[in-house]
Amino acid sequence: MEKVVLVNPQDEVLGQMEKMQAHENGLLHRAFSVFLFNEKGEMLLQKRAEEKYHSPNQWTNACCSHPRLNESYLDAATRRIKEELGIDCELTEKFHFIYKADVGEGLWEHELDYVFTGNFDGEFDLNPEEVSEIRYVSIPDLQTEISENPDNFTEWFKIIWAEYRNQLN
Repeated sequence: MEKVVLVNPQDEVLGQMEKMQAHENGLLHRAFSVFLFNEKGEMLLQKRAEEKYHSPNQWTNACCSHPRLNESYLDAATRRIKEELGIDCELTEKFHFIYKADVGEGLWEHELDYVFTGNFDGEFDLNPEEVSEIRYVSIPDLQTEISENPDNFTEWFKIIWAEYRNQLN
């Protein structure tokens, strides 16, 4: 049973909780988000697998998940891109922030989120339990797609993407 690390806004550990219970109660926990880009500057999007317990079949950034207790954010991000996308790539921490998003069906993402970026142009080995498909998209096309079809994207991706653009501009 997957657990998340509960924290206060200063990232001090308060304990652990089963992931679903933390999402039902909207409790603040550690998370990370990875944005990957190819050599053309296009962003990698993944489509969440149909079996996912929330936000299935929605497009989101390359990888999002939760560090385990005593696992660094960077180590967790590196582990999960290997587990979900079947790749190794160097990641750089860009910033962190707290957000809360209603993801439907009584579930909340309330996360202290560390955002990483990386570059990757190789082959992927997708985990079908996590990811149904991937694609690279130009930033202007991504902006248009989010504006025209916001329901095609996860709630947290829209929040994190806006924060990413805000932080780096």
